[in-house]
Amino acid sequence: MLPRRSARRSVSMAVQCRTQSGLRDNGEISDISTEGCCVRMRGIYFRVGTRVVLRPQGMEGMTGIVRWISGDLAGVEFDRPIYGPILDHIAAAHAAIMPQRRA
Repeated sequence: MLPRRSARRSVSMAVQCRTQSGLRDNGEISDISTEGCCVRMRGIYFRVGTRVVLRPQGMEGMTGIVRWISGDLAGVEFDRPIYGPILDHIAAAHAAIMPQRRA
């Protein structure tokens, strides 16, 4: 297992996905870093090596390639890293709410 290049930020962000073959679906990005993200799709399933365009609502599309799959989750490596301050804005605007732990 290789160490991550940068820390992942937990988010809950709706995303529209399109594959290079033209399949489209809606899903959710559950974590994101400057280099990539974890996405859960509702109806389509990826294969490692699939090229995708992820388009969060209100943002430009982010192109990348699927690097791993686990069930309905896929890890996407972006073609171009996200600029740090943009990632900070995304993480703040779409922060995942973690359930409270009871003592």
